[in-house]
Amino acid sequence: MNFCSPIFLFLFSPIIIVVYWTVPRQLRNTVLLVGSLIFYAWGEGFFFLVMLGSIVWNWLFGLALQRRDDQWTRHAVLVAAVALNVGLLVFFKYSGFLLTNLNDILATAGVGPVEVIAPHLPLGISFFTFHSLSYVVDVYRRVAIAQTNPIRFALYISFFPQLIAGPIVRYHDIYRQLGTRAVTLDLVASGTERFLTGLGKKMLLANPLGEVADRIFALPIDQLDAPTAWLGIACYTLQIYLDFSAYSDMAIGLARAFGFTFLENFNYPYVAQSIQEFWRRWHISLSNWFRDYLYIPLGGNRGSSARTYFNLVVVFLLCGLWHGANWTFVIWGLLHGFFLIVERAGFSHVLQRLPRVLRHFYTLLVVMITWVFFRSTDLAQALSYLRALFGQGGETVTFDYTRFIDSQGLLCLCLGALASTSLFSQLTADWRCRRKQISGKPGVPIEVLSIGADGAAVLGLRFSLLAGIALLAASRVAAGTYNPFIYFRF
Repeated sequence: MNFCSPIFLFLFSPIIIVVYWTVPRQLRNTVLLVGSLIFYAWGEGFFFLVMLGSIVWNWLFGLALQRRDDQWTRHAVLVAAVALNVGLLVFFKYSGFLLTNLNDILATAGVGPVEVIAPHLPLGISFFTFHSLSYVVDVYRRVAIAQTNPIRFALYISFFPQLIAGPIVRYHDIYRQLGTRAVTLDLVASGTERFLTGLGKKMLLANPLGEVADRIFALPIDQLDAPTAWLGIACYTLQIYLDFSAYSDMAIGLARAFGFTFLENFNYPYVAQSIQEFWRRWHISLSNWFRDYLYIPLGGNRGSSARTYFNLVVVFLLCGLWHGANWTFVIWGLLHGFFLIVERAGFSHVLQRLPRVLRHFYTLLVVMITWVFFRSTDLAQALSYLRALFGQGGETVTFDYTRFIDSQGLLCLCLGALASTSLFSQLTADWRCRRKQISGKPGVPIEVLSIGADGAAVLGLRFSLLAGIALLAASRVAAGTYNPFIYFRF
């Protein structure tokens, strides 16, 4: 079950929203917790016990950290908590990868392979493990108070909008909302708009572009000429942003319907003019997590340049591995780390002197080339695809784009490019907040601001547009069309 499945849209979400709003306030967290466990168990079955185990032991670790004052004991508890959480992630996500590489090494030494069946990868394990680590570290640092209420803590880990594919919500950003939160009509309305926006991006733009990318990436190298390869990576570049940001939009919107406010996860990363800026805009919750819980503890940029570069390599090596147990993800992470180091070493000063269009071109070129590794099934395919991008693939007399993309696909390509810019903010941002900012009167309540004729017209247009998007997206869902979620495998 995912946000774009018929059972979620037409059964699960209406039921849980109605029940949430009808039960007494003190039971609302319980309703959300039960609903979240059902949501996860629906797709994972027995393996939802893995998440339950994580909830229990991390709750106990948090209590132990809160009740101990001596630093040595608290440090030992933290080490145990981190080791157990990381060990869980390594076992389920990386054991097959590690064994494969171990067998390759053994084969070179003439030793037979180690035969072990890789375990099933529970959905969302990277996300709920990072939530758990955020909790124990925040309690250890005393930037947040340990959660004594097991229902509230279990809800933090398992809350269904962010359980499967994020965003990664740091505990210190949300722990107060677990106890007290105001559910207002404005919040629910803006959440509904945000959810519908994400649903439209996913079903009407990301999915059609993904079909084109899949067809092109499935081609044998001798049939892949340069124009076709560039079309494929362009479609994938838009697909992965639209797909993942759509899930974040829907997660943020759903959370608002229950009174929770999540931080933004994307800020139009494809308008960036450097790789540094790209990572300030792309998957912000993951960037913030690695900054707070890895980069800064390693020393950040407080030491020598060499130490800073080392820290960046470590962070982006692990960032790549976090995305998947494959050397393609490792290379993807290391390449981003390399360009960040190059920019820090002085290239950023060169970039600042270049025209804006060239800075943008450089950033998009790096991002698109690195996406080749992210999308490819193995290093061989990635390297073959890169050769095709630069004219070393198949030979064709003329490039015929109609083999892969029709007029509707071209429209999706153009709209997807527009949706990746700040022009799309007029659809995703709450009109009331924008009007409050424009008014220049931050002390005036939103409700007393006059909408005016222009505001009413904009509101009517937005409502009509979102209603049309909802109708078209729902029809795609009901038709059972191609509908993957890229980040589910992470």
